[in-house]
Parts: sequence; C-alpha cells; structure tokens
Amino acid sequence: MSDPSLHRLRVEHIKQDRIAYLGHLEMLATLERCIRRAGLPFAVSNGFAKHMKVQFSQAIPVGASSTCEYFDVFLTEHVPVEEAFAALENSTPRALAPQRAGYIGPRPDALEKWLSRARWTVSLRGSGLSCEGIEEAARLLVERGSFTFMRGDKQKTADLAATFVSLKAAPAEGEGLELVLETRSSPEGALRPAVFIDALVREYPELAGAPTSVLVARVGQWHENEDGSLEPAL
Repeated sequence: MSDPSLHRLRVEHIKQDRIAYLGHLEMLATLERCIRRAGLPFAVSNGFAKHMKVQFSQAIPVGASSTCEYFDVFLTEHVPVEEAFAALENSTPRALAPQRAGYIGPRPDALEKWLSRARWTVSLRGSGLSCEGIEEAARLLVERGSFTFMRGDKQKTADLAATFVSLKAAPAEGEGLELVLETRSSPEGALRPAVFIDALVREYPELAGAPTSVLVARVGQWHENEDGSLEPAL
C-alpha cells in the first residue's frame, strides 16, 4: 500500500528516436536523473540502500518506440501539476519528453502490475505480404495456445491464451503491412510483438510471408478490469 502521506504524481512520456534502443534499466536510470534535475521533492525508501520512490510501467523491448510510457514518482510535498510538468519538461531529453501529468489516489498495485493491457503498432516491410495471410497465421498460432522461442540461450514459452487479445492488419503505403496488436500481461509475462511475428514467420511462412523489417511501437496502455473494461492510466 502506498504511503498516504506522499503525493503520487503520474507522468506520461514518449520513447523515440535513438533512445528507443536504450535497455530498460538504462532508461529507468535516465528518467531518475531527469527527476533529480527537475528539482522535485521526491521521497526516498527506508533502509540501508536508499533509493528514489518511483514506479515505472512494464519494460518495453529494446528498439521499440512508444507514445505512452508512464512513471509514478512519490513526492513529499504537493507541487502544482503545471509546475511539476514544466520542471520535468525542461530536464528531460526530447526523445523521452513528458506529455501529460496528474496526481492519482492511493492504489495497492505497483504501476507495472496495474497496467495490464497494451496496444502496439507493428510495421512490416517486404513484398508478398497480405492482410489475410498474416491474420490467418495469427489465428492458427493462437488456436495452438502457445509457442516456444529462444531468449539468449534459454528456451521460453509464450502463453497466448493469457497474453494475446487480437491482431488486425491493413495495407501500408508501398509494400508492407500495418498491424495493430492488442496484448494482455499476466503473471507468466507479456507477449513481445517482435517475438510473436517471428513465430508467425517461422511456423506459417506460406501465410505470414518473410518481412524484411519489423518496426514496433507501443501506442496504448490501460488497466483491464474484471468485467473487461479498460481504465486509462491518466
């Protein structure tokens, strides 16, 4: 449970350009430095190894861009939202620029766990790709329920029953497709779009084709309630 004496400021920011290739821990360290430079009265943890009290949304894959990343910073004093936003805007690189901010009430779940639904756009480039083919490949893979993939030297299993929501395809300008992929996070993890596309190409090459490039962007994050409705982060 959050400390009721602290003020929980939620900030929405982007991740674009070369910063999209920062690893998750590098991005978190960069954002913490931005918060310090902004001069906000952030709270620190108790104990021997003190650290800033801040929570971040789920890790985004290296190379993926985003228009909707979030962090919650806990403040010891109430700072007007406009003032806090301006301070963060002046202390943050453009490719991580804040877009909105607002105070939220106490919630028991950490931000990473609370944001359980995501929307991604996936740009596929290459000849011979079709909307019907990629959607059919996705349907067949989802019917199987899971697939295995390698992360480093370890074999992992993606549970599609828990993490896949939907996929829609549309023709792109020129050669290629634009996909909209909806995913859900679970205790077993989250579905990485590029890993999912790799599985489609590997398992159903005659349907999915062979894209020459895959560009991923996260464009929405929400909390999914038990009735299936989506609650915005801000």
